[in-house]
Amino acid sequence: MTGTATAGRFALAVVCAAVACMGLLWQSTVTRSGATTAFATKEALGEALFFDVNLSKNRTQACATCHAPDAAFTDPRENEGAGRAVSRGDDGTSLGDRNTPTITYAALSPAFHFNRENKPTGGFFLDGRAHTLEEQAASPPVNPIEMAMSSNTEVAGRLRENPSYVEAFKALFGPGVLDTDASAMDAMSASIAAYERTDLFQPFDSKYDRALRGELKLTEQEELGRLLFFSGQFANCSKCHKQQLLGGAEKETFTNYQYHNIGTPVNTAARALNGAKPGHIDQGLRDNRAATDAAFAGKFKVPTLRNVAVTAPYMHNGVFKDLRTVVAFYNKYNSKNPRHQIDPETNAKWADPEIAETISKEELESGSALNAKRIDALVAFLRTLTDKRYEHLLPPMPAAQPHAAQTQPADTPPVP
Repeated sequence: MTGTATAGRFALAVVCAAVACMGLLWQSTVTRSGATTAFATKEALGEALFFDVNLSKNRTQACATCHAPDAAFTDPRENEGAGRAVSRGDDGTSLGDRNTPTITYAALSPAFHFNRENKPTGGFFLDGRAHTLEEQAASPPVNPIEMAMSSNTEVAGRLRENPSYVEAFKALFGPGVLDTDASAMDAMSASIAAYERTDLFQPFDSKYDRALRGELKLTEQEELGRLLFFSGQFANCSKCHKQQLLGGAEKETFTNYQYHNIGTPVNTAARALNGAKPGHIDQGLRDNRAATDAAFAGKFKVPTLRNVAVTAPYMHNGVFKDLRTVVAFYNKYNSKNPRHQIDPETNAKWADPEIAETISKEELESGSALNAKRIDALVAFLRTLTDKRYEHLLPPMPAAQPHAAQTQPADTPPVP
C-alpha cells in the first residue's frame, strides 16, 4: 500500500513538474520579449494562463494538467484503481466524481438555454452549470477538489504578483482591470476562453473531414459505419450526436448539445476512491441552478464525438474503458439477444443505471439491433472523427466479441 501511494505521488510529481516547466517556458519568453510582445493578443495571454500552475493553491496544477494538449485535451494521468476515469486535484489526493471531458470543440457549444421545445441545451461542464465558456474558465481555480484556490481574491492576487501579467492585462483590457477581483477574474476567463476558441482546439481536419472535402475515401467498413450512424432506421446515433438545426455536414460537432439519461451505471471503482458518501447519487443536469426540476435528474450533456476514439474512458463517470463497449451498451436497448445484455468488460449483466426514472427511452429504443459487423463498422467510423494531430494515439481496432455473431437482416442502410 505504501509503495503504491509513493509511486502515485511520484507520478503526480512528474506530471506537475512537466506542467511547471511549461509555465517557466512562458515566463522566460516574457522576460526575453517583454509582456506586450509575448502577450500581444488575448489568445496568447490565455494560452499562458492555461499552462500556469501558479493559479492553483499549491502551484502544482494548471488547466493543462487535466486538459493536456498531447492527450486531446483530456487528463492523461492514471489513478490506482480507477485509471483515467476521474481526475486528481492540486492537493494530490482529492478525486472528482466525473470524467474530465475533452475540450476540443467545446468552444462551439452555445450558451446554456432552453430551446424552442423547452429542452435544456448548451452550456459547459457535464451538467451545463457554467452557462458560457468564460464562466467555465473561471471555475476550476476556485474548485476545492481541482485547483483549490480559496477565493477569487486569491486568484486575482496570483495574477497581480506576475509583472508580465500586470502589463499584459493593462494593454489588452485597459488600466485598472486588475484593481478589483471581479474584473481580474473576468479578464482572466475571457483570455482563456479566447485561447480555447482558436483553431488549435477545433481544426476540423479528421479523416472524416478530409473525406468530405474529397481528399481521400473512407474504407468500406468506415463508410458502412457512417451510413449506420446517420440512418434514422438502423443505429440512429445522429438523433442526439448531430447538430441538426445548428449546421450541416461540414464542421459537424456530433452533438445536439442537449441532455439525456442513457442509463449509465455507477463507477464503483471511482466512488470507492473519491470519498463519496454512501448512497451518493450524481443528479447531473439537476445540479444546474437553472434546471432543478426532478425530471432532469441523471441527465448529462450529449458530448461531442470528435476525438472520441482517443479520449477513453467513456460516459460521464468514465465507467467504460473501451469504445466498442459503449456501442454495445447502446445496442442492448434494441436487441433481444441475451448475449447483448452482457457487459463485455465484466462478462456479467449490464449494471443497473444510477437513476432509472428519467432514462431517454424514446431516443435509445429507436434503432435496430446490431450484429458484430455493424458494431465494428460504427467503431471504425467513430475513429475517423479523430483530429489529424491525434491519429497516432488511435488504439488498435478492437477484435469482434464472441457474443456478436448474431445474424442480422441484410438490409442496406439508406444514404443519409
